[in-house]
Amino acid sequence: METVLIVEDNDEMQQLLKKVLQTHYHILSAYSGTEGLLVFNENQVDLVLLDRMLPGKNGDEVLKELRQSTAVPVIILTALDARADVAKFLLAGANDYIIKPFDIEELQARIRVQLRDHISPEENASVTYKNITLLTDIFSVTNGTQTVLLKKKEFEILKLPFKHPKQVFTREQIYRAVWQADYYDDDNTMNVHLSNLRKMLQQLDPENDYIATVWGIGVKLA
Repeated sequence: METVLIVEDNDEMQQLLKKVLQTHYHILSAYSGTEGLLVFNENQVDLVLLDRMLPGKNGDEVLKELRQSTAVPVIILTALDARADVAKFLLAGANDYIIKPFDIEELQARIRVQLRDHISPEENASVTYKNITLLTDIFSVTNGTQTVLLKKKEFEILKLPFKHPKQVFTREQIYRAVWQADYYDDDNTMNVHLSNLRKMLQQLDPENDYIATVWGIGVKLA
C-alpha cells in the first residue's frame, strides 16, 4: 500500500481527502509546511499532496526543500484564483496540480498516474532488514544461503513493513491492501498468514524477531 502525505492546513479538507483516499493508500497528515517536511523525513512517502498556502513554510518553500533530496511525486492543491502561480510550481519541480474545488475521481486519477509513472530507485531492488532480504522480483526471502519462495499473499503482507520499516500497519490496512476487500475483526485469515510468516522467518534467522505486534493497533517490523 503506497503512502500519501497530505500537507493541508484546512482540517475539513484534510478529513475529506483522508476519507476518499484511505481505502487505497496509507495516509499521513500535516497541517503546516514545517510539519510536512518533518513527517516526510520520518516516513517512507510515495506521493505528496501539497497545498500552496500554509502556515510556517509555505508551499513553494516546502517544494524547494523536497526537491533538494527527493524525486517523490508532488501534486499541488491550489485555489482557482491562484492558477497563475501554477507554472511557477511546475517549473520548480511539482509533477501536477489540481484546482479547488476539485472532482474526487479526477484527483484519484491524477494520483494513480503519478504513482504509476514514478519509479523510485528502490522499486526493483531487493529490500534487506536485519539478516533477511526480500527478493521483490521473484517473491522470495533469503538469509544469504537459503531462499524460500513465498505465496503471493504472504509476499504482499511482508512487503508492506519491509518497504516501510518505520510504520505501524493496522490489520485493516494490510487486509485492504493485500485482499482488496473489507476487513472484519473475526476474520482469522490474516492471522494465519502472519503466523506462517513468523515461523518461516524464525527458521531463516533464529536470532532475530521480524514481525512485532503493536497491541491494539497492528503490526510492524520488530
